[in-house]
Amino acid sequence: MQLLFYILTGLAAFVAMEMVAWFTHKYIMHGLLWSLHKDHHRKDDGRFFEKNDFFFLIFAIPGMLLFLLGTLYHLPYLIAVASGITLYGATYFLVHDIFVHQRFRWLRHTDNFYLRALRRAHKMHHKHIGKEEGECFGMLCFPARYLIDAIKKEKTYS
Repeated sequence: MQLLFYILTGLAAFVAMEMVAWFTHKYIMHGLLWSLHKDHHRKDDGRFFEKNDFFFLIFAIPGMLLFLLGTLYHLPYLIAVASGITLYGATYFLVHDIFVHQRFRWLRHTDNFYLRALRRAHKMHHKHIGKEEGECFGMLCFPARYLIDAIKKEKTYS
């Protein structure tokens, strides 16, 4: 029963991270720390790393601290939360950097309607090169209209 509690705690942390990521993206990255994020919205200049990549470190710190504290003080629920945060970070890397932005040429030819909708929503976010008037600030959650459009297109191809 305890193991189930820790698994559910980790999953809850994962889900909460989508909300944290949305809030941070909308109000911090497109606000106070736009100077670090703006190169992510510019045309690709051939550089592999961007200033925006510092956010990876910023987001990793809470997970690392929770792993450390959970281990030092024998608090497994902190390790469960840290695991959820870390799993979200790994998912973010796979979805955002690899699937959407193709930093590595993997996962290029998917025909899944959810993934097509996700990619389209993110492309719409990048349509705006300034910090104002943005849309689709989440990673895994986005407006339903993108999902509906992807499903309609899938039915058209069938």
